[in-house]
Amino acid sequence: MPELPEVETVVRGLRAAGLVGRRIVRAQVLWPKTVAAPAAARFAREIRGREIRRITRRGKFIVAELSGGFTLLVHLRMSGHLDVAPAGARPRRHDRVVWTLDDGRQLRFEDTRKFGRVWLVRDPARVLGNLGPEPLAISPSAFAAGLAARARLLKPLLLDQTFLAGVGNIYSDEALWAARLHPRRRSDTLTAAQAAELLRALRSVLRKGIRNLGTTFGAGKTHFVLPRGERGRNQEQLQAYGQTGAPCPRCGTPLKRILVGQRATHVCPRCQRAPRR
Repeated sequence: MPELPEVETVVRGLRAAGLVGRRIVRAQVLWPKTVAAPAAARFAREIRGREIRRITRRGKFIVAELSGGFTLLVHLRMSGHLDVAPAGARPRRHDRVVWTLDDGRQLRFEDTRKFGRVWLVRDPARVLGNLGPEPLAISPSAFAAGLAARARLLKPLLLDQTFLAGVGNIYSDEALWAARLHPRRRSDTLTAAQAAELLRALRSVLRKGIRNLGTTFGAGKTHFVLPRGERGRNQEQLQAYGQTGAPCPRCGTPLKRILVGQRATHVCPRCQRAPRR
């Protein structure tokens, strides 16, 4: 699933394509279940004529502020892609929603696995209200306090979108490796220095992911690509995630794959000491 760097990369790509200031003249809902709210027919009717005022990100959500007090929210989930097609482009097999703009171009939401969702709401808090703070914006003191207030394993806690918005499997593994913390370490056992280092590591790996235009594995339609079809390149610089058996870049010990909270997790058994039971 695309995480904060991938979604931020998509948002920047949509802004670079000149979508801000364009007006939506038509919406085709080709798979009604993709529209989470309102009903598909109402969605198509209410979005017609709306100008795209601003495109931002909240956690893993793409947020497009529209005229008339409406907000369009898009969650890519496992296989969703947004791209901008020229005027007259024909729908593809896996297109779920297509918005036609006033210059004739089309914003298309393609989703092979059909897990992605879009919302058209007047109050974004209906969908985004339970999200935790942004990892690139939270203060070190608030982050440390949040860790101390929860007696949870670090990896599942970092994946909890109500704790931090936007972190997923890839970047949690990378951050925990960089901070030399085991994913099964309990959050309330970290020292102040370790909490500060974990936040620093999180921010570092997320910013690197953004600079590298996200992480793309494989070449099929279910993998992350940018709005213009380019692949991300962060996969070439991963230190821990997906590197099972490779030597740790820090100490040379072979990296291991373990399960933590039912999620595949990659660790260095020497640098990231497992907590005592």
